[in-house]
Amino acid sequence: MSAYSQSIATVFTLAWLAGCGPAKPTPEVAAEAPAAAAEAVESAASESAEDAAPEASLGLNERFLDPEMKVDEWVERFGAESREVVLRQPQVLEALALEPGARVADIGAGTGLYVAPFAEAVGAEGKVYAVEISPGFLDLLRTSATDNAWTQVEVVEGTERSPELPANSVDVVFICDTYHHFDHPQDMLKSIHDALAPGGVLYLLDFKRIEGESSDWILGHVRAGQQVFSDEVVAAGFVDKGAVDVGLEENYLVRFEKAPAE
Repeated sequence: MSAYSQSIATVFTLAWLAGCGPAKPTPEVAAEAPAAAAEAVESAASESAEDAAPEASLGLNERFLDPEMKVDEWVERFGAESREVVLRQPQVLEALALEPGARVADIGAGTGLYVAPFAEAVGAEGKVYAVEISPGFLDLLRTSATDNAWTQVEVVEGTERSPELPANSVDVVFICDTYHHFDHPQDMLKSIHDALAPGGVLYLLDFKRIEGESSDWILGHVRAGQQVFSDEVVAAGFVDKGAVDVGLEENYLVRFEKAPAE
C-alpha cells in the first residue's frame, strides 16, 4: 500500500473513531481525531512526494512553454562553454559511438546542442529525431534543419507524456539534462521503450543530486538522484548497463538497453 493510500486509510479510521462507527468516542478522542487525521495526511503526502511520487510536477517546463520565451537567451545559456555537456561533448559523442545509418532520438533537444553532431554522425542515410515540447525551441530546430539542409533531421513535437515517436523507430535515445523535467516519467519511459527497436539503447545524462554536496540550485531543481532515476528506467523495462565515464563531475551518463521480450 502506498503512503498516500495509508494516509487515506488513517483518515477514515480516525473519522470512524470520531463518531461514524457504532461506538461513540470520548470527547478527548473526538477532539484529537481531526488534528491527528490532518497530521497523518500531511505526513503521508510528504513521504509520497519524497519517495513514491515520480509524477509530481515541479513546474520546470512552464517557462519553456511560454510563447513569449526569449529563445536567443537560452541559445547563449545552453551553449555556454562552462556547461559540462558542452565541455565534454566530444567524449559524450565518442561514448555514444553513433554509426552512419543509425536512427537516434534526442529527447529534449532544446537549442539543438547535440542535433548537429548527431546529424553528421549518422549521415544522410541515418535519422535524427529532435524531440521538443517548447514552441520556441521547436521553431529554432526547424529553422536550423532547413538552413543546414539536414534532410536526415526530423523535428518532432512531443508532449509531456510521450515523445510521439513511432514504434521501433529508433536505435538510440539520448536524454541530456532533460529527464528531471519529465512531469510524467512513467508515461514517457513507456513511450520511449515502445519507440526503441529491439536491442535499442537509452543514454541518460543528468545532474548528480547529492545531499550535502550538490549546489542549492540542483537540490531545488532536480527532484531525485541518479539511483532513483535509474530505478525508474529499469522499472520501465530496461537493463542498467552502468555508468559511462566521460569525465563528468556535476553530471552522470548511464547506459540502458531495452530488455529482450519474454
